[in-house]
Amino acid sequence: MRVVRFAVVMGFVFSSAAWAGSQAAPPPGPAGAASLHPANGRRLTRSQAEVERLKRDLHRQESDNRQAGERLQQQDQKIAELRRQLQDLQAGQPAAQH
Repeated sequence: MRVVRFAVVMGFVFSSAAWAGSQAAPPPGPAGAASLHPANGRRLTRSQAEVERLKRDLHRQESDNRQAGERLQQQDQKIAELRRQLQDLQAGQPAAQH
């Protein structure tokens, strides 16, 4: 599940970066070619920052999911113990009191 979510996020980032890159039409002439490079650098920097932010978000979500899973496991163990105690109590009582 986490791998699929990560793949979707990364696909979105790369496709949006490719789409943004394809939207920029290069201006004619040598002066336009020189001004295109800084814009590409800024887009690349923004895309890299977005990728890093998404990685941090994904890591935080995975950590939260792991902690939630541990809490659920602890609750399941507690429920199982309480059920055992209830069965022990019921086994010790006469059947007429049910």
